Amino acid sequence: MSLDINRKFEASKVPKINGTFWFVKLLTTAMGEATSDYFVHHFAPAAAVVGAGIIFILVLVWQLRAARFSTFKYWSAVVMVSVFGTMCADVLHVGLGVPYVASVVLFAATLAAVFYTWYRVEGTLSIHSILSTRRELFYWAAITATFALGTATGDFTATTLHLGYFGSGLLFAGLFILPGIGYRILQLNAVGTFWTSYVLTRPLGASFADWMGVSRARGGLNWGTGNVSLVFSSAIVISVGQLMLRESRR
Repeated sequence: MSLDINRKFEASKVPKINGTFWFVKLLTTAMGEATSDYFVHHFAPAAAVVGAGIIFILVLVWQLRAARFSTFKYWSAVVMVSVFGTMCADVLHVGLGVPYVASVVLFAATLAAVFYTWYRVEGTLSIHSILSTRRELFYWAAITATFALGTATGDFTATTLHLGYFGSGLLFAGLFILPGIGYRILQLNAVGTFWTSYVLTRPLGASFADWMGVSRARGGLNWGTGNVSLVFSSAIVISVGQLMLRESRR
């Protein structure tokens, strides 16, 4: 299980950033929200969180030990970050009674600390430079923080600000396209716009997943979190399977 943090890679262990990447990423955010809610409400919450945490660590180590990029390993790690990151954010509010606004501030500060340390140590936050285990550790720390921050932010707008889950989804859909416009038209910094978009994918996907799963009394479609989780999990399996097929052909 030991890792050589100074190990170098021949190429970045992050996939190409394109429309397919953002599509699958949004699927994982929605799936993670629904899956987390299902397990926490249908099993002992403490056991669900511990179990998800163990699987998260095992899958992440599996990804970190890989010598090169693997579609299956990478997206498996993202899926588990999505589920576990959601649980971490929910535990603070539901389990410990921490207000959503405080959770947002806490996770934002955590993400800022990760970025600050990452930049001080490596001199870059570019995902195209994930060429060593140390940089990849910083990358996954940032990813985990973005999921927790996005979860808390989506819950904050839906409940504290009373926008509802569908309204929050529309809000974050509008915000999600702004960094891309800024990058393409205004030539804004690529690294900054990428990470801004990455954070926004979480509340965007999670808000619509909640809207589909929660009861009509809470403004949802009442499909059930288990059903929503299965729908998005199936979509992820199909999408990642297609990516793996293309990878094998190349």
